[in-house]
Amino acid sequence: MVNRFDGKSALVSGAASGIGRAVAIRLAEEGARVACLDRDGEGAAATADSLGPGALARACDVADAASVERTVGEVLAEFEALDVLCNAAGVGRFERFQDVSPAGWREVLSVNLDGTFHVVRAALPALLARRGAIVSVASLAGLRGQAYSASYCVSKAGIVSLTRCLAVEFAKQGLRVNCVCPGGVRTPFLANFAPPADADPELLARLNLVPRLPEPEEIAEAVAWLACDETTTLNGIALPMDYGTSAG
Repeated sequence: MVNRFDGKSALVSGAASGIGRAVAIRLAEEGARVACLDRDGEGAAATADSLGPGALARACDVADAASVERTVGEVLAEFEALDVLCNAAGVGRFERFQDVSPAGWREVLSVNLDGTFHVVRAALPALLARRGAIVSVASLAGLRGQAYSASYCVSKAGIVSLTRCLAVEFAKQGLRVNCVCPGGVRTPFLANFAPPADADPELLARLNLVPRLPEPEEIAEAVAWLACDETTTLNGIALPMDYGTSAG
């Protein structure tokens, strides 16, 4: 494996499990020093321990702006620079729209969309100083409508839009901002998406046009590619990773 991130520092939110953990491992394997953030502090520590010396772990609720500011500040004090940010923290579930409570709606938006905003805002000066890269984990759900997942779709569509806005605003300053948009991935997170008992099978069938569920390491490979110096022309990309499901 090539070391495309030798001498670079990275911060990954949602690093305790799933895609975030896979991204942290991939970046470390390619030479990066990685800070692992997650509200599951023990899980973040377990990921960091697997990366070897130099990795950091911090418990951080990305929905809490003050927590993010404090934690990112601690990481920057230790690393002294930041080259890559991956926003992988996320929550979601399937539920009928009539069953979505205001509190449930707010929870999904506060972690997925507000959390991405909070982390980017805190890390932005350091990333600009290094002409770095941001890669966020959006979703196929952010590119099209899906039944039984209104809050999740809206939050991920917001990440796609935020990605494009930041890419345009900071392109002249050398910052690249992209996102990946997978469908279902074989992670513990997928268990949250059990369909409602009375779900319409025809609506669910639209989600099943894939030969297999990808592994989180496959998503991490794309994140690393978008973040590396080999893809400096790519900016504002929302990369579907869905076997062509969104193509037709």
